[in-house]
Amino acid sequence: MLDKLQSIIKKYESLKEQMMDNEIASDQQRIMNISKEMSQLEDSYNLSIEYKKYDSQLKEAQEILETESDSDILDMAQQQLEEAKEKLEDLDQKIKFALLPKDPNDDKDIYLEIRPAAWWDEAWLFWTELLKMYLMYAQKKWRKTEIVEEQMSDIWWVKLVIVRIAGESVYSIMKFESGVHRVQRIPETESQWRVHTSTVTVAIMPEAKDVDIKIDPKDIQMDTYAGSSAWWQNANKNQTWVRLHHLPSWLIVDIWDSKSQMHNKEKAFAVLKSRLYQIELDKKIQEEKSLRWNQIWSGDRSEKIRTYNYPQDRVTDHRIHESRSNLPSILMWNIEDILQKLTLENQTKLLEASQW
Repeated sequence: MLDKLQSIIKKYESLKEQMMDNEIASDQQRIMNISKEMSQLEDSYNLSIEYKKYDSQLKEAQEILETESDSDILDMAQQQLEEAKEKLEDLDQKIKFALLPKDPNDDKDIYLEIRPAAWWDEAWLFWTELLKMYLMYAQKKWRKTEIVEEQMSDIWWVKLVIVRIAGESVYSIMKFESGVHRVQRIPETESQWRVHTSTVTVAIMPEAKDVDIKIDPKDIQMDTYAGSSAWWQNANKNQTWVRLHHLPSWLIVDIWDSKSQMHNKEKAFAVLKSRLYQIELDKKIQEEKSLRWNQIWSGDRSEKIRTYNYPQDRVTDHRIHESRSNLPSILMWNIEDILQKLTLENQTKLLEASQW
């Protein structure tokens, strides 16, 4: 353990020295790379410094207990020994978590995709509540939200919505929300007071950059239409609505929210890249069965992850096997505790699978 911590300290301090080097300071790209690497190491570095401090206190206390005879000094040394042991035990766990392999997508912004599934009318109602929950939570956490795509059914129900959420480490916070969300409640139209079950599918896609995925222009068919706003209301006569067909994958992206065709085109390509990137991630998951940085979720969109039971005022997350009451409060935006427990459970499983 100490050898590993010393290497972290040495690496961090070396990077710090490089930041002070005048020659390196003139290279903005290099400075940005060093700064990013330091930021990634900072928590591990601080924990390593603290661990070495209490390790020294432990050894000092042990030496005093072996060599001194004064009872007051021995009492103080015993107290110092117990405190150091307690601190080291706590730091040991924190350091192991800090050194776990990182998901390379954790720092990325995301596209949140929500689709109503079984029991269309009830699923649509719950879809609106789930969307509101995510938007309120993102805004509470000072993340920027933007609805970039809506697709309507033939009967004017929303069959898909995609929201871009930008901010610090959004993917790391939200990635475990992908999967099937099941709602159980009595519909207003149900005369027998029977509980119906409907489902909504959520997908969290990391925003793809140009370095993540390339699109061959020959694979794209782009159509433009007279611009429309949400809910199919005509907005103007200009050809601002952009529809992209990615021919190899059969993916279709519709963007119409801006009055500028160029802006809608840029958004459409950004959404398409993220969908294609997610397809590549899904393939990787299937090949490896589970990503080494992702232990509590299989990546399968058909996996049931959470149930919202209205009659019993209960929300159950099936991955951490935990239920909690006050469903209305959770749907308002109070999901942080669930998200934190999912992250902790994932870290714990990673730790169990690691070489520690």
